[in-house]
Amino acid sequence: MVRIGTVVMGASDVRRAADFWMAALGYVEREPLEDDWVVLVPAEGHGAGLALGRSQSPVQEVPRVHLDLYTAEQDAEVARLTGLGARPVAWELYPPDPDFVVLADTEGNRFCVIDTTHG
Repeated sequence: MVRIGTVVMGASDVRRAADFWMAALGYVEREPLEDDWVVLVPAEGHGAGLALGRSQSPVQEVPRVHLDLYTAEQDAEVARLTGLGARPVAWELYPPDPDFVVLADTEGNRFCVIDTTHG
């Protein structure tokens, strides 16, 4: 049996991306950040890690893989995340009555904030 241990994302500025995701998720550095790599893990020790590696490849406008962040307080979390530097994405693929909001992190990587109380 296998499990997801770490999700890896590219970043042109690894420190900036790490600062955003540590504040967004309550994660900490597993080992000290290097110029081009860091693995972030939940501060309480349970859950998948998030690795950030230096990348100069362009961000995908409609990524094949992305993070879904679950919350029962979607509006508050979207406000908090945008306050940390995330930005709303003009997403043309929203279904009627969506349970998610698409944001981009400080690097432009898209992610969704899912309302767990929605229908």
